[in-house]
Amino acid sequence: MSGMEQADPAALRPRGLVDLRGRDVGADRLSYPPGAVVVISGLPGSGKSTLLRAWSPGTLTVDPRDVRESCRARVPARLPYAVYRPWARIEYVRRLREALGTGRPLLVHDCGSRPWIRRWLARSAARHGRELHVVMLAVSAADALAGQEARGRWAPARVFARHHRRLERLLLGLEAPRRLPPRPGEPVPVPHGLAEASSLVVLDRALRGRFTSVGFDRDVPAHSRSGPPVGIPVEPAPRRVPTPRP
Repeated sequence: MSGMEQADPAALRPRGLVDLRGRDVGADRLSYPPGAVVVISGLPGSGKSTLLRAWSPGTLTVDPRDVRESCRARVPARLPYAVYRPWARIEYVRRLREALGTGRPLLVHDCGSRPWIRRWLARSAARHGRELHVVMLAVSAADALAGQEARGRWAPARVFARHHRRLERLLLGLEAPRRLPPRPGEPVPVPHGLAEASSLVVLDRALRGRFTSVGFDRDVPAHSRSGPPVGIPVEPAPRRVPTPRP
């Protein structure tokens, strides 16, 4: 069974590295094990919030933007975000901890540039017999800046540049498993920088709206689903676009 085949042609059950950039994908839904924690990563303006809204009905979500808005409503309007940022970050982690304690499937909005968040999530999920999975929106810096302009909210240039550098390192790490292909029937391993994840799905600009929903197989154990886990062979990534100045 090739990497593009699965028991349910409408659903993709990812394991390992699933790099879909530039591919013709027949599935329109991602399916994860029961109780999985799915982190949606990407540059500010890449479309993470849009994807989260499409996937969130009926699923528990934690979005740092909601946390910031909640904190902003409880401080004087004149205070800049930099003043209460530490409080907002502590509140974000508190909400993550609370959500993990429910045992329910969880969607997490995170830029992905802070690896300690993913590792902590992975450890916390594993203690409850749950898996961490990552969906990365690999759009160019130019597309992400255009997304910020469209929504009317801009990340500070320094913050955007930091996210861009760290995500670029993660994407460059995808090259290592390409040089070491797995044995037939085995999924491509995730890069070292994301070793805590059970799967990494990489979507480009053309595919970020392809998967309209996400599901969690509540009635089937994670390691006894029909058919082998899907790990799609990867090909060279598109040429990187230099970072434009905001």
